[in-house]
Amino acid sequence: MMSKIKYKIALLGGRGFVGQEIIKLIDKHNFFDLSLIYSSSQAGEKIESYNKNPELKYSDLNENLQLDDIDIVICALPNGQSSKFVDKIEKINNSIVIIDISSDFRFDDNWFYSIPEINNISSGMKRISNPGCYATASQLAIAPIKDIINFKVSCVGISGYSGAGAIPNDKNNPKIINKSILPYALSNHTHEKEIKKHCYSNISFSPHVADFFRGILVTSHFTLSERQNIDEILKIYDDFYINNKLIKIQKEPPLIKDVINTNYAIIGGYSISDDGHNLVTCCVIDNLLKGAASQCIQNLNITFGFEESLSLEDNFN
Repeated sequence: MMSKIKYKIALLGGRGFVGQEIIKLIDKHNFFDLSLIYSSSQAGEKIESYNKNPELKYSDLNENLQLDDIDIVICALPNGQSSKFVDKIEKINNSIVIIDISSDFRFDDNWFYSIPEINNISSGMKRISNPGCYATASQLAIAPIKDIINFKVSCVGISGYSGAGAIPNDKNNPKIINKSILPYALSNHTHEKEIKKHCYSNISFSPHVADFFRGILVTSHFTLSERQNIDEILKIYDDFYINNKLIKIQKEPPLIKDVINTNYAIIGGYSISDDGHNLVTCCVIDNLLKGAASQCIQNLNITFGFEESLSLEDNFN
């Protein structure tokens, strides 16, 4: 699809945690520019984090969308909100590329669901559904060994409270999570359903939110159909992600602090039972970046014919 030097973007929902990260990433991108940033609460205020255009102000999300000359719309709205705007966007210009960060289209077969390292998105896609944060970390651990898994997979996730969004609720309430971990939605979580649809159907997933702002750790338990040792497992993961610059494989258990404010995923902590059939892995990501904003930029890079990790590789220690 790459034919222009610059692509103009309208961001719907620029004031939330993910929206703010998207603004920072596009500010560093050589080929994407923000022309409009919509917010329902900050209309008329300047956007301090966008240095390409210091005079750019938030537009009112409650007014009519002005999408003339816009190439891309990024929907970074709460779940249930994006679908209300997509119809409006398509009536204005059906050729605009739309990428949605919420869960609204993750189960819609008319939209391309994409973890780039797994789903093989191609250039020219017009409707892209960005995966969820827990679902991203879980599937990155599952995908390389999917063909040798036997029986059920069990994933346990712990996330910082930014994953609960900026609107006050129990999962980001300091009085509830202070010095603690809050289990919630221990069965039938929407990301469990997402993993079942797009990666592996026989899975249980249990999320927890903890008293830190950002980052996710998912620990996954597998029963393998074939006896394996650690070196064999490491080779499977290394080979699977050999061409993916934003995935790091290591033997040691990864730490959340190692991926905070980075666009990378680390998979490690491989432990296997004496009989070689029970495997445990750990995957860490920044939920606001690889779990949302930077994965959005990855998908747009591929859609417009750029190298997948363009503008995303400069923040790993």
